[in-house]
Amino acid sequence: MLHTLIVGLGRSGQGLHAPSLAKARAAAPELFAPGPILGYDPLHERADGIHVVDSPEEAARLCPPERTVVHLCTPPRLRVEMLGHLADLGYRRIIVEKPLALDLVELAGIARLRRSRGLDLNVATPWSASSLTRRLVAVRRSGVFGGLRAITVVQNKPRFTRSLESTSHPTAFDVEVPHALAAAVSLAGDADVVSADLSDMTVEGLRMPGLGGARVELAHRSGTLTRIESDLTCPTRERRIVLEFDTAVLTGHYPCSEADHTAQLSVTVAGREPARSVFPDDALTALLRSCYGRYSRSWGGGGDLPAQIEAVRLLAEAKRLCAPTTVAREVDSAVGA
Repeated sequence: MLHTLIVGLGRSGQGLHAPSLAKARAAAPELFAPGPILGYDPLHERADGIHVVDSPEEAARLCPPERTVVHLCTPPRLRVEMLGHLADLGYRRIIVEKPLALDLVELAGIARLRRSRGLDLNVATPWSASSLTRRLVAVRRSGVFGGLRAITVVQNKPRFTRSLESTSHPTAFDVEVPHALAAAVSLAGDADVVSADLSDMTVEGLRMPGLGGARVELAHRSGTLTRIESDLTCPTRERRIVLEFDTAVLTGHYPCSEADHTAQLSVTVAGREPARSVFPDDALTALLRSCYGRYSRSWGGGGDLPAQIEAVRLLAEAKRLCAPTTVAREVDSAVGA
């Protein structure tokens, strides 16, 4: 049975991980040690349902690090330093909020810590554990509709307030796109970035560069083409994925908020009426249950970490195409690290 420590009690830690943990604990109590969830964040003294500690050291005194899973929900720029601190205290099982890193410099730092300190990392990209994604992967592997020609992902939502209040996500690439990149890699394998664009966000005359929207096109080595579009100024929410096979088109809709954990999938084959299914898809809860189950049984493996690393590489390449000089320096630093 495993204890829990959430580091970072902002939107991700307190608003997403904590409620999903509560559901996972209720559904699989045999995985979780009794007692409250521990939490640490120097900016938050209280959190509903969480025992907030003054430091990671206090958390380590309350629950043994070797039997604790850490949810690292700090902004990405703070993660390498915190990972080192947690490793010094003996923590090894760590679930990192997406994206794993913002660039190749951070990715290199995390990779060095993972190797040198024996960290067992998982990345909290719920689409990886989504029931919809699993169905799509199963169809692709079956070959029932022939080859996978193209993937299109649309991720739209209004994100004005959070963009104004927080600098934790420096561009629109860092908000929704990591979900889609990891899913595309799982479906079609490694890829190269063909093109990428960023747009600005404007609110009452205030312009926020690179936070309005993102677009990236990929050419997978399997021959599949992927297009991902994310508009953070759109007045409506949508998370849609379309897979074009040789003989069918599959259109899936991921849940758009915590208000409804239901996904939809329609299958269109020429000459037939589309077949539509609706099913539960509480992806983050499923992901956490899967992580704790694996941590309780074994050590190492890292879940779908290779796909997450490839997603960061693609993210860095997309940023490089949008800002060649700045990100080229980051890439050079990472390669030389």
